Amino acid sequence: MGVVPFFAYTAVFLLVPTLVVVIGAFLDPDNRPTLGNITALGQPAFVKALTQSLILSGVTAVVGAVIGAVLAYAVSTGASDGLLKRFVTSLCGVLAQFGGVALAFAFIASFGFGGLLTTWAGAFGLDLGSGIWLYEWDKGLMLVYLYFQIPLMLIVFLPAVEGLRPQWREASETLGGTTWTYWRRVAGPVLWPPFVGATLLLFTNAFSAYATAAALVSQGSPLVPLAIGGTLSSEVILGQENVGKSMALAMVVVVAIVMTIYTRLDKRASVWMQR
Repeated sequence: MGVVPFFAYTAVFLLVPTLVVVIGAFLDPDNRPTLGNITALGQPAFVKALTQSLILSGVTAVVGAVIGAVLAYAVSTGASDGLLKRFVTSLCGVLAQFGGVALAFAFIASFGFGGLLTTWAGAFGLDLGSGIWLYEWDKGLMLVYLYFQIPLMLIVFLPAVEGLRPQWREASETLGGTTWTYWRRVAGPVLWPPFVGATLLLFTNAFSAYATAAALVSQGSPLVPLAIGGTLSSEVILGQENVGKSMALAMVVVVAIVMTIYTRLDKRASVWMQR
């Protein structure tokens, strides 16, 4: 009985929406079976949106993972009960969850035309541009996504870095190994699975983000979440709701593949950490 609320929550917010997407992707506006929605995924507009979403998610995931991993290692070197470490981890916990329209507004108020930082930079003779770059998916949106990707990486990857045992380094040094040898043959192989797994998690996080992109990116630079929203809210082209569900199904497939790889890597990493 204790797990009934959990299963009820999962069914309402995960299972039912997934079934609605899967079933609706194969129905026409009259609820008759069709493959037309799936074949619509081959149209250039969706291919472009999918490509841009994959590039955006991949770049922000890799860059965020590298910077976040370095920061995680720097934080791990501090005292476990130190004030700085607790402050950084708490701050990253907040920043990792700060997104949506509020985050978009914060960047517009900072880097947009007439924004605070733009004005300050102009006072010192520095030109940050007109702020148009902030509304482009391959410039401004990547910067905005990194704002929550890097803190998320630090939170996810920090336990793996702290799992490195001092005895492993001591054993490597006892056998004549250098610092490079330790990182290449001991720490590197141990941290590689959780690093890749965390990178995949960042990819999924960016791939499914909607509100921030909707507030910043114009319709001329479509992403898959925005394309889905367009099919549900467009006042020009009607009857495209099931096409949007087929797009959502494509996103579900991509996320399922990524999370399957992540699960396998997480199991492999847990085996190393238990030794």
